[in-house]
Formats: sequence, C-alpha cells, structure tokens
Amino acid sequence: MKTLLVSAVALIDADGRVLLAQRPPGKSMAGLWEFPGGKVEAGETPEAALIRELHEELGIETWHSCLAPLTFASHSYADFHLLMPLFACRRWQGIVTPREGQTLAWVRARDLTQYPMPPADIPLIPILRDWL
Repeated sequence: MKTLLVSAVALIDADGRVLLAQRPPGKSMAGLWEFPGGKVEAGETPEAALIRELHEELGIETWHSCLAPLTFASHSYADFHLLMPLFACRRWQGIVTPREGQTLAWVRARDLTQYPMPPADIPLIPILRDWL
C-alpha cells in the first residue's frame, strides 16, 4: 500500500479559533471539513509544503519559524495510507482568502466535532482541543 505524506496546519486566530476548509465538489471526500494543507512534493519538507499550500490555497504567507509541530495522523484508507503531520500556526501575513473555491470557517476548538471530517482528521480534534 502506498503511503501518502500530507502536511496540515491548525491556523489559530487571535480569538483562539481554528480555520477549517470544506473540500469542494469534485474532490474526493467533497463536503467534508479539514485542516488546510496538502501533499508534500518530492524534495519538499512538510514545512515547505505548508508554506507553499497556504500561499496557493489561502493567499497568506508564513514562515518555517511560525510552524510548531503539534501531532500527526496515521490512517489507512482503502487505496493508500495517509501520514499527516499537523502543525500549529498563530502568525501569518495577509488576509485568509479562499482561492480554490473552498468554503472556510473559523471554529472554536470545542465546536470542531460539529463539522464532518475525513476519518484521518477526527483523532486530531481532542489533541487540538486539549492544547488550546
């Protein structure tokens, strides 16, 4: 089974809310909510992938020094195994803007369970809730 490395981030605003993005129609798991991020390309670190993805998907800039490793997900789907480090980030430059047709929501940690998520993301919720 192929292992897919995906990097994700819990963007945390000044009010302690976390950004979730809804997967747009046409993508696998469309309609589910997830932490922003994406696939780590060959030769890229998870941090570099996040910096690139945040720029592409949300139009914001952040830096390696602002990405704190928090936890990770390891989950087997039918056709691949997902390994996903989750970073926390409280500092970025620019206005968070959905650039890929996704719906965004700033969510309090206690309310994260009200958003349907991919199976790999669900175990991250209690860790994030305890940490915030």
